Amino acid sequence: MQNNDIRWEQRFSNYKKALAKLEEIAAHKQLDDLSELEQEGLIQRFEYTYELAWNTLQDLLASKGYVDIKGPTPVLRQALTDGYIVDEKGWRQMKKSRELTSHTYNSDTAEQIAEDVMVVFYPLLKALETKLEEERLGGKQQTIF
Repeated sequence: MQNNDIRWEQRFSNYKKALAKLEEIAAHKQLDDLSELEQEGLIQRFEYTYELAWNTLQDLLASKGYVDIKGPTPVLRQALTDGYIVDEKGWRQMKKSRELTSHTYNSDTAEQIAEDVMVVFYPLLKALETKLEEERLGGKQQTIF
């Protein structure tokens, strides 16, 4: 179990870095102000942040004893059941959008995904960060003493 605990925490560290990069655009820019290049960067940052999100959850679940749960759909389903994520519809939409970014490029689709990243997906990914940080700290409150 110890190695699994370390693994999810290492992956979580990478997730936080990726989310911070996504946040540079998603939380501080307006969609209408993004150039085509910035929009493409936003989508790419979303892609790797999403991948790190479900992989971090997979590692966390493995550390909890769910060793047979593999892949985004089963991982997200279990994470929803266990309360690590909320908004099943939003996460399903996020998964579908991630699949679309891998298989097609269409400017209308890209624009819709960029909007969804800023309005729906980024807040869900940020909420996951908060939940995982609580898990990492073991539910203990830090004190100054």
